Amino acid sequence: MNHLLSRRGFLKGVGGSAAILCIGFTATGALAAKGDAAITSHEFNPFVKIDADGVVTIVLKHFEMGQGTTTGLTTLIAEELDANWDRIVTEFAPSDITRYAQTNSEFQGTAGSSSIRNSFMQYRQAGAMARQLLVKAAAREWMVDPRSITVENGMLYAQGKSGHFGEFVALASTLEAEGDISLKTPQDYRLIGKETLHRRDNIGKTNGTTPFAMDLHLPDMIVAVIRRAPKFGAKVARFSQGTVTDIIGFIDAKPLPDQSGIIVLAQNTWAAFQARDALDVGWDFTNAETRGSDQLVADHIALLDKAAEFDVTPDIDAGETSAKIAGAATQLQVDFVFPFLAHAPLEAVNCTIAPSENGVVMYDGCQFPSVSHPAVAKALGLEHEQVQVETLYAGGSFGRRASGTSDYNVEAAHAFDAAGRNRPVKLMWSREDDITGGYYRPMVAHRVAIGTDESGAITAWNHRIATKSLLKGSAFNRRMDRGIDRSSIGGVWGSLYQLPSFAIGLSDFHTAIPVAHWRSVCHSHTCYVMESMMDMLARNAGQDPIDYRLALIDAASPNGARMAGVIKRVRELANWQTGDERGFACHFAFQTCVAVIADIAVDGTSIHVNRLYIAIDCGTAVNPDIIRAQLEGGAGFALGAAMRNEITLQDGVVEQQNFPDYEPFRNGEMPAIDIAIMPSDGPATGVGEAGVPATAPALANAIFAKTGTRILQLPMTRSGFDFV
Repeated sequence: MNHLLSRRGFLKGVGGSAAILCIGFTATGALAAKGDAAITSHEFNPFVKIDADGVVTIVLKHFEMGQGTTTGLTTLIAEELDANWDRIVTEFAPSDITRYAQTNSEFQGTAGSSSIRNSFMQYRQAGAMARQLLVKAAAREWMVDPRSITVENGMLYAQGKSGHFGEFVALASTLEAEGDISLKTPQDYRLIGKETLHRRDNIGKTNGTTPFAMDLHLPDMIVAVIRRAPKFGAKVARFSQGTVTDIIGFIDAKPLPDQSGIIVLAQNTWAAFQARDALDVGWDFTNAETRGSDQLVADHIALLDKAAEFDVTPDIDAGETSAKIAGAATQLQVDFVFPFLAHAPLEAVNCTIAPSENGVVMYDGCQFPSVSHPAVAKALGLEHEQVQVETLYAGGSFGRRASGTSDYNVEAAHAFDAAGRNRPVKLMWSREDDITGGYYRPMVAHRVAIGTDESGAITAWNHRIATKSLLKGSAFNRRMDRGIDRSSIGGVWGSLYQLPSFAIGLSDFHTAIPVAHWRSVCHSHTCYVMESMMDMLARNAGQDPIDYRLALIDAASPNGARMAGVIKRVRELANWQTGDERGFACHFAFQTCVAVIADIAVDGTSIHVNRLYIAIDCGTAVNPDIIRAQLEGGAGFALGAAMRNEITLQDGVVEQQNFPDYEPFRNGEMPAIDIAIMPSDGPATGVGEAGVPATAPALANAIFAKTGTRILQLPMTRSGFDFV
């Protein structure tokens, strides 16, 4: 039986049908020149356009940074439209929250593993609506009953007649959808869940035609870079161009409006970097961050020694919880510390702003158009409609391009203004800028106090967290709840474990060091703490770590049942045995359940990760191959961060500069990974970040199982281990 949905429910807030002109990107994804001929297409809804040749254009409200969104969203529409996979092109949506905001949200953007999860029904509905209109048009032209028409691979058939989509678009785009729109049931899928679909962006990325923001070059374009303060929060006290004017290609240097750095303009990148380094700049450190890492850690811990600033669980009396812990048969209190972490995407952030007839065009691998668009308009003193956002592909992000302050976009706007607003300006960050420039995963400290009875069962749990807020002072500030930034506590708050007297407290840490969302956000540290504690508790109780967790999960609840299924599946996949010297961890985040088992070899203090076993329940698996790729990439991302990555400061100055001292995890270091995707007909849930949280604690628990050393501060190299 097909799923039915209300036509009115889909159309509400996303507009109707119209004939439009599509200009901007060629079918290969390359930027089209202004002189290219316009292709007339017909818009069926905000997400589907079809031209007279039958080529389907799918408009992507979520952008592509390597996570496979281009393929996933295309699959959803193509499935319900019954389109020809080889006759589809894609383009990124313009900045328009009235048409392209996330469902049930005022934001247009890509974050939180939400692309497929947020669009699963919406994009299927868009494809089904377009299909219905094409069938209706064909029925009129052929004078047949619409129910007699079949659609397959971009063609319509009925009673010996046939025609491709393009033959009916002119009429179809003038029609109104009627009644309910029928969606396929899983047994009818021909694309969703199939292993044979190639990624839509593979060819363009292979032959160099995919338009990454860094590759953009416009006529008469100049380059801008920033001479940044050596300490966060410092201001320009004085500067002199001196001999910089002798550098061939140098144009000008001007301070940023907030005096946080100097804009350097040049004809090319080399001249810009040479001029930047040659500037004579004096800095005012009055309000700068001058603490080193050791002091920053101590100050985080000091917050845990005080009463929590925010009571996350007001229905649980924290004092009563502490009393229960004090009166328990056994007490356990543990502190955890996590460092600042950089994102280090392969393509460092950059943004180009060019003059247009009405204002400006911003070209960017734009992760949050609804944030960057108004920020650039404000910086330039323009009306919203005077700024056009052209989203390009991004070479990774991991959260860096999702800054709530649109920092680098605003810098580009100021550089464009400094250059006179009469020619395109590309603002570029170097790798050193990227590593030293902030917007890190914040430093975090946890303190967990637990009471258990004689059998090892938990009687009370008091959990404290101290970290800088990701949301406060940013465009996302409106998402605060009673002053609580839930992006600091998710994974503790919202845990699937049924814990008695579970009190959670949060304290905001204050520093001039800018922070930003990092792949899996708070789950990158909350999962580590929760799963390390679960391992400790299980071993203290003399119980199997997996059985101990299963006893704490409500398998009668929908998500509890999913998690229990994932845990049992990974146990089976890895052939886990009681007394196993391997590490286990599981986590629920982004509406997805993941469980990981880590198998390692230890030689003294040298550790080699042999194999990871991962099971995931992400609802309907839209593209299993991409899901596996995201889990593998997430696991590698997590391993590098847990093993060796950290941003450290000495007297407020970042000590890491580039990949040699902030080394990403490399392909040659990846362990073998076995992955099990749970079969499901449920709504698709998040995948892009889901592979990160449970990987590090699974490794840490394996290290404990093999060595007896419990790692409480990351990276793991701080505990004397090296990884081979």
